[in-house]
Amino acid sequence: MRDTGDVKVKLIRQLAIIMTISFMAELLELLLPLPVTASIYGLILMLVALVTRLVPLEKVEKAADFLVELLPILFVPSTVSIIANVDALREMLIPLVVICLVTTVLIMAVTGRTAQGIICLEEKKDARRASDTDHTVE
Repeated sequence: MRDTGDVKVKLIRQLAIIMTISFMAELLELLLPLPVTASIYGLILMLVALVTRLVPLEKVEKAADFLVELLPILFVPSTVSIIANVDALREMLIPLVVICLVTTVLIMAVTGRTAQGIICLEEKKDARRASDTDHTVE
């Protein structure tokens, strides 16, 4: 049976890794003269760290799961703000609905085409591998 203290220490270490990457992202936002937010820099840094295995997934997985579980709570203030300003939003209702519909369709189309492209590439790779193995068997 695991010691709960050990689990807490691991969670704190994992959160420290995530917070370090977040801090580095904040620094990048301050230092680079680009119109990019720290959250985007943080996502890019984390992606690079995970892909290069500089930070193995196991070193941040539990903390990330914990933070994702807390995510709905973070939407409460923005939801309350929307409800408080519903009169101002009524004026923009039609443009907002149109924007949401258009962007949703665009995102679905781009995602679908991207998935189809990746599947085609994988099928071509598999076909090439199969033909290479056929030639070596003969």
